[in-house]
Amino acid sequence: MKKRNKWIASMLTMTMAGGMLAACSSNSDNGGAAKPGADGTGKNVNPSGMPIVNEPLSLKFFTGKSPTNGNKFEDTLVWKEYAKQSNINVAFELVPFENLTEKKNLVLAGGDYPDAFYSARLSAAELSKYGSQGVFIKLNDLIDQYAPNFKKLMEKYPDIKKGLTMPDGNIYSLPSFYDPTFLPMLIGTPLWVNKEWLDKLGIEEPKTTEEFYQYLKKVKETDLNGNGQHDEIPYSSAGIGNLINQVKGAWGLGNRGLGHPYVDIDPATNKLRFTKTDPKYKELLQYVNKLYAEGLLDKEIFTIKDSALYAKGQKGVLGSTVIPNPATLMNQKNYIGLGALKGPHGDQLYSHVKVPMVHVGAFAITNKNKNPEATLRWMDYFYSEEGAKFYFMGQKDVTYKEGADGKLEYVEDITKNPQGLTQDQALAKYFTWLGGSYPGYVQEKYFKGSETLPEALATGKKAQPYAVKEIWNNFNFTDTETELMSSIGKDIQSYVTEMEAKFVNGSASFDEWDKYVATVQKMGLDQYMKTYQAAYERYSKK
Repeated sequence: MKKRNKWIASMLTMTMAGGMLAACSSNSDNGGAAKPGADGTGKNVNPSGMPIVNEPLSLKFFTGKSPTNGNKFEDTLVWKEYAKQSNINVAFELVPFENLTEKKNLVLAGGDYPDAFYSARLSAAELSKYGSQGVFIKLNDLIDQYAPNFKKLMEKYPDIKKGLTMPDGNIYSLPSFYDPTFLPMLIGTPLWVNKEWLDKLGIEEPKTTEEFYQYLKKVKETDLNGNGQHDEIPYSSAGIGNLINQVKGAWGLGNRGLGHPYVDIDPATNKLRFTKTDPKYKELLQYVNKLYAEGLLDKEIFTIKDSALYAKGQKGVLGSTVIPNPATLMNQKNYIGLGALKGPHGDQLYSHVKVPMVHVGAFAITNKNKNPEATLRWMDYFYSEEGAKFYFMGQKDVTYKEGADGKLEYVEDITKNPQGLTQDQALAKYFTWLGGSYPGYVQEKYFKGSETLPEALATGKKAQPYAVKEIWNNFNFTDTETELMSSIGKDIQSYVTEMEAKFVNGSASFDEWDKYVATVQKMGLDQYMKTYQAAYERYSKK
């Protein structure tokens, strides 16, 4: 017990992360199952149905946590009930997403690991590297035997296997996968504008980048919330990237979706294009710089965190924002989402569309896990219709009601909380899917989060005619390619991000644009693009 308490304390402070995780793993109640191929494999695991194991089993998961999640997953309805059904008790050691990369690197570098990484945003590079080293176990054969639901999903959507298979031919993870037809979910965070303020101003919702600019100007100039103060903020979000990603399609950029933020296809040549040095990208930054220079963007836009943004939004001072939904996160039900804005040259592309397999490394089992069969069966349940329904909706008449037409809706304690909680705050008592990154299968009929509210569905309908037609999954790089992308590629991307902010806030003049482009070239852009080309060619042949 002493070791266990030490382990929990270590995760809270993340000191001696690797050693404590090792202690945890070696002291788990592992129920008697063995690694694949060892004597006694699967003896404790039932081939189907519940419970998954006959003798109780305890597992430890390294787990990413959203600000909208509760502080202890084990206390939520879904995990309490699933522990009873499955006979498997999972201790979710939570790490906030904002600290996830640092803490995950510490754990992976430590040499000793938890039983699994859950919602930990493992990258393809991490999966390839640590999979080839044996840290993450190969799932190819285990999926055939112990993951019938996921196997069925891969057969239905071949791109899943394509995206999960590393260059060595192995699969080391299960993903977070969105139904490709569920566009509001793939959009995720629309560009919202205050409909009540549009009506007060007597203007239509913006259809072009110029009209959006004019709307923001009017918000700044008018006391729209009627409190006698000029405290209206025309636009705010956590970082400038949200706005850039929302409007770049108005310059024809990002035509293969959000999975490839730096590279798409140049329609003029049909070849790969590094968008961040394209002349159209310069025009896009000049547009956003104009908004910043005229005080139309929140002065805290480069520093504000999500929680502070939501608190600001609850005060009713935002003219526009980019978040999942103002209704659920800010208790503001007067916003509508915009479709694809038309740009100055007539471009009108809705490029803010995620890859359906949005997180390739949402779940991975480590070599410290003595029960990989049971662990995979535990996870596979959530790729089934029944499991997805349970994960997102919970229990009938407790967290949801089912109408005569078969449609599911959350109970009023969630949708109209008597304590005044937002919907997401009320949901956190029962569920842990809030904030995303979880492994599983997301379909509109079972997912009743902010993306399925009427205003989000309406945004999806507006976006549909202009949405990206060909979405690339993430490319999987070889170890050599990963090394280049982690050195030269990372340096280029960091420099681009740094200069993006400077061009927007005016600390770098657009007179320096040619110098900026030349610097990117000198940093090794040709090598970067050759590496991308090689990965693209492999991807296209699969």
